[in-house]
Amino acid sequence: MSELNRFNPIIVKKIKKHSGSHGGAWKVAYADFVTAMMALFIVLWVLGQDNGVKEAVAHYFKNPVGFSNGGKNILQGHSKEILSLSSSESNEKKENDREELKKMGEKILSELSGSADFHNLMDQIKVEFVDEGMRIELIDTKNNVFFEIGTSTLKDPAKKILEKITLQLIKIPNMIVIEGHTDSRPYGGVNPGYSNFELSSDRANDARRIMVSAGLNTSRIDEVRGYADKRLRDINDPYSTINRRISIIVKYNK
Repeated sequence: MSELNRFNPIIVKKIKKHSGSHGGAWKVAYADFVTAMMALFIVLWVLGQDNGVKEAVAHYFKNPVGFSNGGKNILQGHSKEILSLSSSESNEKKENDREELKKMGEKILSELSGSADFHNLMDQIKVEFVDEGMRIELIDTKNNVFFEIGTSTLKDPAKKILEKITLQLIKIPNMIVIEGHTDSRPYGGVNPGYSNFELSSDRANDARRIMVSAGLNTSRIDEVRGYADKRLRDINDPYSTINRRISIIVKYNK
């Protein structure tokens, strides 16, 4: 051994290495936790859906292969089935709601026709179905049965009919829309800027006040609309008296 190595000892440094399994164990545990939470959220979401969605999800897990045909995305086919079931169920509910409203409309007409006060006015009361729901209309005549001409004041026959209608409407939860309509004759009042739009809106609001006084909760009133002559009942005769009317729309339940 040389004299140099004899007096200068060699120092060897050892590097401690951690076990590979110890360093990655927390990652596996964390991944399991995240997966479990995701599964929990999916289950909670499914429980909150309607029966159509639940049936579609259950069908997927029973036969997941059947959801993938011709290379189509599984979720895409699944979504279509959910939408189809939900739409079908929605249509069924709407049809059931329509039947209930139809029975109510028939009852309203029956009660009004059975009263001596309204027997001669039945031609001026119409019950129809539109996209929003059931529409009840009080249509004026050339004798101005329902409205003081050129004013928003409803006459006694219109008030009494609205009160009778309200007594039936308070029995159901459906939202209500009240509309006012005029014919195409320009408003001839002395107020500058006052037009058929204001007149139709004021008439609708007068109807609203009468119905509220008869017991209708204000929270049930969804809208009050004044259309002037923009929704004519007789488009061939814009000046016809049947265009002057109040419409009450009982909306379908959502």
